[in-house]
Amino acid sequence: MAEENIFLFVPNLIGYARIILALLSFYLMPCCPAPAVFCYLLSALLDAFDGHAARALNQGTKFGAMLDMLTDRCATMCLLVNLALLYPSYTFLFQLSMSLDVASHWLHLHSSMMKGATSHKTIDLSGNPILRIYYTSRPVLFFMCMGNELFYCLLYVLYYIEEPQVWLQWLLAVCGIVCVLKAGISVLHLITASCNMAAIDQADREMERSKTK
Repeated sequence: MAEENIFLFVPNLIGYARIILALLSFYLMPCCPAPAVFCYLLSALLDAFDGHAARALNQGTKFGAMLDMLTDRCATMCLLVNLALLYPSYTFLFQLSMSLDVASHWLHLHSSMMKGATSHKTIDLSGNPILRIYYTSRPVLFFMCMGNELFYCLLYVLYYIEEPQVWLQWLLAVCGIVCVLKAGISVLHLITASCNMAAIDQADREMERSKTK
């Protein structure tokens, strides 16, 4: 039986396409807002398809889960860097958003892996109810993530529009609310993951003490 090549699994190939689109978006951001946003949102949209492919083809892997999360975090971070250049008076808020996003997801993933999960999206059903709904309801997860990304993309696009239409301003306001809610979920990520790590540390210390008795 031929050995499987994890790197060529369909979900991971979609992940590579997401990375290429994200890099192209970053390259275009200083000069070409329309194609830059198109590539960025297409990359974000493909995030939903790699998960479906992984489940349909039974090709879910730890590498794919890590690739997925890193692509998400790096893409959002690079867009926020660009926004900080366009809106320098709001740089601190963009920095805060980047720090919270990266720190909460990294700690949450690390604690989940230590508890035996295969992905940061695998949630203990006895855990925080808000996180449980966030990760077990795919429509909720998609709406929150896409609303958050759309908010940042609208900020980027509206910088280049002198007189934006009213519907764009309303859409920005709605997506802004989603962005704030997602930031709140990131705080919950951080708190829950910190508690999980502390519980793991406590269990390890008790085990060590029991060995010395």
